[in-house]
Amino acid sequence: MDYILGHINYWIIILLMMIGLYTMMSKPNLIKKMAGLSVFQTGVILLYISLGKVTGGTAPIVAEGFTEYSNPLPQVLMLTAIVVGVATTALGFALIVRIQEAYGTVEEDELEKMDSEV
Repeated sequence: MDYILGHINYWIIILLMMIGLYTMMSKPNLIKKMAGLSVFQTGVILLYISLGKVTGGTAPIVAEGFTEYSNPLPQVLMLTAIVVGVATTALGFALIVRIQEAYGTVEEDELEKMDSEV
């Protein structure tokens, strides 16, 4: 039980990723799929940040008395991933708006029916 409680952040990350993956796979609505993708991205970002944590570490600034330093690379990479994720989500929602204007629906199964009729 101590092991589970000691790694609660990983269990939360797994839960977030599974919620996002389930939403992307099970919902026919494109807006819900984009929201699921965003939740999944959040889980991945939290995973990388959790892996980069050093217990007892400090910022990578040389100072007296500190021997363990946290690696800033995971935080820098995830900051870039956040920016790319926001841009991807915004582009996805813009495309969904355009699909709604062109076809009158954002339901994936209805779009497939329209595609097969043409």
